[in-house]
Amino acid sequence: MSDPFQTAVVTGAGRGFGRAIAAALVTTGTGVVGIARDEQNLLAVRDELGAGFTPVAADATGEALAHDVIREHRPSLLVLNAGATPHMAPVHEQTWETFSRNWHADTRHVFAWTRAALREPLAPGSVVVAMSSGAVLGGSPLSGGYASAKAAIRYIRGYAADESKRAGLGIRFVTLLPQLTPAGGVGSVGVAGYAARQGVDRDTFVEGMQPILTPEQVAKAVMEVAADPGSAPKYQVSAAGLNAIS
Repeated sequence: MSDPFQTAVVTGAGRGFGRAIAAALVTTGTGVVGIARDEQNLLAVRDELGAGFTPVAADATGEALAHDVIREHRPSLLVLNAGATPHMAPVHEQTWETFSRNWHADTRHVFAWTRAALREPLAPGSVVVAMSSGAVLGGSPLSGGYASAKAAIRYIRGYAADESKRAGLGIRFVTLLPQLTPAGGVGSVGVAGYAARQGVDRDTFVEGMQPILTPEQVAKAVMEVAADPGSAPKYQVSAAGLNAIS
């Protein structure tokens, strides 16, 4: 990215995809405001990345937080990556509380930040990248409402893009759907669950997933779509790269 964003916000920045995305952005000269609940993880990221990373230990689902951070830092890029680890069990062994966990975290935080992006609003030319999941396309029978919560994120993106266009705001909204990978915290739990369901050990299951998507490849995908004004609105993300979807 030859012309970096001056300031970006990355939710879920303390580990996994979010940490890799923050690192990639700081490398280009973008100042990153990283949000996560775990303060120790965030401080470790700051120690690694230096002054270009500003840690904010908070619940990313907070609507007031979204407005406050946008007003204070005026980011031109939001990367909405935060999410909960789903409860891994068949549907009949879920409770409504476990089934809806990702609606209350993943979907709610994308809603809060998307709403704030439109209402503040972000400056023309700003970009909002929301992380959905490849589970949207094939389902995820052991993770409760995870796939449907991530599907809602795709719809929110479309609704927001329409409102940005109607109001002439010039804000671009993109959704990425990464494939299942053991390299992320959520994916690692999913891999263990599906390996057990198939009656194989984790290593055997992972071997059948090759090539493995890495956090660094996800970060590269975020950088590519954020930098390209002509990018498609939705992409699958795999170890092979980006694949635009309808």
